[in-house]
Amino acid sequence: MSDAESETDDVGDDPLVEVVRAAGHEHVTAEHASTFEFTTDDWLTPAGDCIVGVAADRAPRDFSASFREACREADATISATIAVGDPSDETVDLAAPTHVDRIAGRGDPDLTLLDDRSMVGRTSDYTDDERTILVDGDGAATDLDRDLVAALADGAPVALRLEVEPAE
Repeated sequence: MSDAESETDDVGDDPLVEVVRAAGHEHVTAEHASTFEFTTDDWLTPAGDCIVGVAADRAPRDFSASFREACREADATISATIAVGDPSDETVDLAAPTHVDRIAGRGDPDLTLLDDRSMVGRTSDYTDDERTILVDGDGAATDLDRDLVAALADGAPVALRLEVEPAE
């Protein structure tokens, strides 16, 4: 691991932050109006219009128990920061990404975050699967910055930084 990579991956001992590293793919279109998704699969078909990152290095099952528990608070705020590097980069620097966008949603007592393959943020309140990482999001794949999406379609590296803020 390079010094830059270790600095940008360092979320300290914050149990309320998870970082997932993935890659773009030529079939990323980010046209889905109600979800965005990251998958551990290393392939994507043109039908996967919600998927913005493939070959993710982690899945919800890998998240800490304290993170998953905090996400189960109905009034918790969950922020998803999507940071994208340049297509020529091997990894994205979270401190200085080429492109960045954010989607905010909330937690729910029915979130299990146990899927071992993919993670989905939703604009709806649907929680009936192990992939859902946030509900009532203020955006979806189609709302992402189009320059960010173009970089993903060119294969740029991407990082998903999830942070949960418990209700006070």
